[in-house]
Amino acid sequence: MPSTYITQPSTLNAPTLHRLSNGLTIIAEQLPVEAVNLSLWLGIGSAIESDEINGMAHFLEHMIFKGTHRLESGEFERRIEERGAITNAATSQDYTNYYITTAPQDFAELAPLQMEVVLNAAIPDDAFERERLVVLEEIRRSEDNPRRRTYYRSMEVAFERLPYRRRVLGPASVIENLSAQQMRDFHATWYRPQSITAAVVGNLPVEELIEVVSNGVALAQPHELKVTDTYKPLLPDSTPEPYFTDIQRHEYSDDTLQQARLVMIWRVPGMADLSQTYALDVLASILGRGRTARLVRDLREERGLVSGISVSNMTYAQQGLFYLSAQLPAENLEVVEAAILQHIQALHTEPIAESEIDRVRTLVANRYIFGNETPSDRANLYGYYQAVLGDLAPAFNYPAQIQTLNTADLQRAAQQYLSPEAYRAVVLSPGR
Repeated sequence: MPSTYITQPSTLNAPTLHRLSNGLTIIAEQLPVEAVNLSLWLGIGSAIESDEINGMAHFLEHMIFKGTHRLESGEFERRIEERGAITNAATSQDYTNYYITTAPQDFAELAPLQMEVVLNAAIPDDAFERERLVVLEEIRRSEDNPRRRTYYRSMEVAFERLPYRRRVLGPASVIENLSAQQMRDFHATWYRPQSITAAVVGNLPVEELIEVVSNGVALAQPHELKVTDTYKPLLPDSTPEPYFTDIQRHEYSDDTLQQARLVMIWRVPGMADLSQTYALDVLASILGRGRTARLVRDLREERGLVSGISVSNMTYAQQGLFYLSAQLPAENLEVVEAAILQHIQALHTEPIAESEIDRVRTLVANRYIFGNETPSDRANLYGYYQAVLGDLAPAFNYPAQIQTLNTADLQRAAQQYLSPEAYRAVVLSPGR
């Protein structure tokens, strides 16, 4: 089968990228750890859904494990567990991921089973109806979680049009009305080899890892269409939304809370404009990562105004959010928001000390090393970047990009994207 090999050099990583003629991308690497992880990544999550089927991608993740015409429901898990292997899956806005981790000697037997269930899910009506109840219960549990409720409210405020405003699980009202045939159509549209990145890492030769995955996909779909065949599903509008130009506050009462929640949000670039995200990552760490970070030290450790505070630069495929979240007594809301804005303003006007930047550089470098230790770590790294971005290079270049940033770069990013006079604030207060 024709293919192209590309090797990506790195001090820690040297995977081989191999493309099959049916469009499947395989990323393989031998790692001297007595396990093999095969992660199947699809750049398909809730963001490609319409409102009418919101939650379908996550619901389908459940149904993938309910059997095919060749494997009865439960047989996949039984055979995985008999060999002491593990399997699981996850759905996000921009991707869905299925994985198995096996002993090297079991990989050739178990990998084709994973390809079979992902590519050939039967989605029978009776199993669909049973699993609908499981998904609805998951939705109910998520709505009982204060942290998730805060996040849901915040995403609805952050985006007006982009599908990131919706929940990955979908609303119960939509899940209750989905049909098994709608899911079969969704699966047929999106779950094709050309949509899949198979990242496989473990203690077998690279050629063997590639061969096992190639044979597994050929067994699962022996008559798969070539990638030259028409394959253009309709995608929702993914144009980034404009940056905020004013301050808007959204306040809610929540009877289940003991303390208030404050979220402050700025729209920022996403993976589609990756070069602009690195400085924002550093700014998030300077403000909110670790006990010596500015907001943590000031508002929690020294003044005791909040019980918890965190800052994230959330990078979705089409757009990102600079997301600041605090848990605090309701009476402190006004003073805490004002203090946060003072810290944001300081990023505009006062050079960041080199010692603060060095702390973040060290954190990033160490996290990168620690996050490369196991087969699943590496398979996830490769699968995510290839599936979502279509490019492996940023996975290896991230620490180097962070190392190059200086005070001027960070100040420029703060001035461009983090205005103290243009953001969204979401406040959830305990009910009275």
